[in-house]
Amino acid sequence: MEGIVKERSSKMLPVSWLMLCAASTVLSVSLPLCAESVSLQALVTPSTTIVKDGRPVTFALHGFIEFKRLADLFPYIESQTQRWKPRLDESEQHRLASELLRRGIESRMVSMIDERPLELLVTHTAEELQQALARVKEPVPSGYAEDFLAVQEKWKHAINCWSDSPSIQGRVLSNWYPIQQGIQLYGATYDSTEHFWQAVKYPPDVTVAEVLDLLRSIEARDWNSWIERLDRDPKTYLPNAYAVEFLRHNLAQDRLRWFSAELARNDLRSADRARHLQQRGDTKFRVSAYQEKVWWGDLADVFHLVYTFSASDDPLRSELARHHFDSIYLGDRKMGFISEEFRGLMLEIWKVKFLQMPRFREVIRSIPPEIRLEHFLNDGDSPDIPIPIYVEYLNQIRELARAPLAAGERP
Repeated sequence: MEGIVKERSSKMLPVSWLMLCAASTVLSVSLPLCAESVSLQALVTPSTTIVKDGRPVTFALHGFIEFKRLADLFPYIESQTQRWKPRLDESEQHRLASELLRRGIESRMVSMIDERPLELLVTHTAEELQQALARVKEPVPSGYAEDFLAVQEKWKHAINCWSDSPSIQGRVLSNWYPIQQGIQLYGATYDSTEHFWQAVKYPPDVTVAEVLDLLRSIEARDWNSWIERLDRDPKTYLPNAYAVEFLRHNLAQDRLRWFSAELARNDLRSADRARHLQQRGDTKFRVSAYQEKVWWGDLADVFHLVYTFSASDDPLRSELARHHFDSIYLGDRKMGFISEEFRGLMLEIWKVKFLQMPRFREVIRSIPPEIRLEHFLNDGDSPDIPIPIYVEYLNQIRELARAPLAAGERP
């Protein structure tokens, strides 16, 4: 499930999806600092910009709202509390501000394109961090120091499980991890669990021609007022912020044209079934896990989310339903895209990977229980399986993998 955060040209666009170990990383406060000047003090100073390869290293809230400095985050948080002020009471405003601050600090520290912030954080003591925070002279919001310390404590005892994790176990536990022998799931073979997770979002019989027809219908529409409707209602926006920002990004005309160009570039036959194309055929890894997510997966998410958030009398919603993008169809099961049942499917496929495939069971069971398995990707969440649920499933699977083997079961 790794695609929820930017990459497209980022997990979803300007942020690169590759975490490269960069000796050239530079921290700057107003002006770039020399590489040897990198320090914990610079990291906790709000006006610091992290620069890599001559470009600022951005971080994000909800995967798409990007910032270059923590100082830029603060006015955004204030704007959000003011935005909902008439409809949220004082305690709710405070809770929203606290949540955004914590998530923003964590996104700054757990960078997807530069390991240095997290390295600095976890290689210093809590006392050293407290001292650095106490020396900050710039204005900071209430809870700033406490959130830094909480993020440090969390990541001193956690592994971030994603495809470019510096930890081998973290990479293997990613859904993007390529499985050379393939994985058998519900009567078909897939190159990775990510391939299955995105493929199943397409109805079994929907063809490439039907996908293109739907995409043309979406391209022909002006989505500004539709997005504005989601923006106006805190009961819609706040619990679905990632989904709304995802749609804002992916319903832009240039992004929709990109989907069309990718379908055309890959020379697909009109009669080919979309789900079948994502299964392993005669050739392994025809499509990488990255391509699977940002091409097939994001497009399916657009279809399902447009259906979910459209008014019941919207003709496009009816068109999506006719092509069975109203739910997830698997065998005789019909599951809502945003439903506990569909989220539970992740646990089912992980039982195959981590309990039935000995080499993957060995990896996950070897991680000591005091190390929490996490999945933090630039503060991107996911409407189909929110990150907190994903993480709980991952830790639950480890508990099952560490249980004693049944009689006759292979290690």
